[in-house]
Amino acid sequence: MLLDDALRAVEVLRDLEGPIIDVGSGGGSPGIPLAVALPERDVTLLEAERRKCDFLERWAPPNARVVWGRAEEQERDAYGVALAKALGQPAVAAEWCLPLVRPGGAAVLWLGPSADLEALATVSSLLGGAAPEERYGLVVLRKVSPTPPGFPRRVGVAKKRPLA
Repeated sequence: MLLDDALRAVEVLRDLEGPIIDVGSGGGSPGIPLAVALPERDVTLLEAERRKCDFLERWAPPNARVVWGRAEEQERDAYGVALAKALGQPAVAAEWCLPLVRPGGAAVLWLGPSADLEALATVSSLLGGAAPEERYGLVVLRKVSPTPPGFPRRVGVAKKRPLA
């Protein structure tokens, strides 16, 4: 089931260009299954906990690299796609993911059925994203303009004071 859930994004990712970053990779899903399914794509597995990075480094396929760090500290506009599954509230996940994506790319979020897409649309627009699109049970936030200066906010602020 975990594998199937991760692989729902394959068709979405095929429609988007550029390198992929899995924010908060944890145990490796969805990043590792998607890297295996899309061997021609560069995938970054971003994880804030060192011990989880050690695990990811053992299992990462050749087209994936593991980065120990936080989303707020990564280079902005460096990726075509940012993924987030079970990362946090939708507004927080959007604030951590959209700044990493260059205009023309997208953030892809695994959200539960009770997610407030109206609030997510507000946050997305603040960060340079378009209104949420639902595809294959995922939410896609297309990046239509550069993220304004000041985002993402300092480490921990998005979680303590979400934008929505």
